[in-house]
Amino acid sequence: MVLTKEYRICMPLTVEEYRIGQLYMIARHSHEQSDSDEGVEVVENTECEDPVHGKGQFTEKRIHLSNKLPYWIQALIPRIFYVTEKAWNYYPFTITEYTCSFLPKFQISIKTRYEDNNGSSENCLGLTPVELIHREVDFIDIAYDELSAKHYKEEEDPKFFQSKKTGRGPLIEGWRESTQPIMCSYKLVDASFEVWGMQTRVEDFIHKCIRDILLLGHRQAFAWIDEWHDMSLDDVRQYESKMHAATNEKIQPKTEAENSSQPATPSGSIPSSPKSPTGSANRSWFSWS
Repeated sequence: MVLTKEYRICMPLTVEEYRIGQLYMIARHSHEQSDSDEGVEVVENTECEDPVHGKGQFTEKRIHLSNKLPYWIQALIPRIFYVTEKAWNYYPFTITEYTCSFLPKFQISIKTRYEDNNGSSENCLGLTPVELIHREVDFIDIAYDELSAKHYKEEEDPKFFQSKKTGRGPLIEGWRESTQPIMCSYKLVDASFEVWGMQTRVEDFIHKCIRDILLLGHRQAFAWIDEWHDMSLDDVRQYESKMHAATNEKIQPKTEAENSSQPATPSGSIPSSPKSPTGSANRSWFSWS
């Protein structure tokens, strides 16, 4: 059975503010976490349109991460390994999917909706009665949930941080009930690894990674608010493009090695415009955006 969780992450922002902060945070975080061996390579970033959701932004990325996986997973995969992330951003609704050609039974799909509330919507993603029965809700508290020591920075701790531009923070106990403005990211994550003997272990590992990244990324989005709060959408898109180019340059040695060891993809197989996934499409690996 697919392991399904709905993560709810509240932020002391409005939904419109979060749109800017999220784009800034993902671009900066990806650049800071990338090096010559591993990181996030941006393959495509373009406008898209869907008959239901309207106009949006499509991105495709390669996430190079084999050395950061546990040894017991590294033993199962090739030396050169990456996950493909495809994301359709129809803000305030997004779809993110991850695929890995080496692990066809490894699938992750994330659907996200952003609302101006403190996580009180019980079914904003429109789940069926059966899906609601199997859903597990997990609230992530950016201020008081434990963060890995290797990622902790006091200047990024919402319990101590106060924005100079907005005056928001520090966040005290019970802040989700008393803080204004407040918004919530509702993220429905389906993760499955249908390999006998390893399914539970791998699916639990996936969700632990997702939760850790969501916690770190949203803490940073708030702690960096003075860097992005005055940006317009055009401003943050320009910043995003600049950081994508810089990040791709950082991990160039890795991608050159992969390109030299793998046959080129025929140009005819690449669609001219990215399509939103349908219910029958293969679902894939994980994103925290």
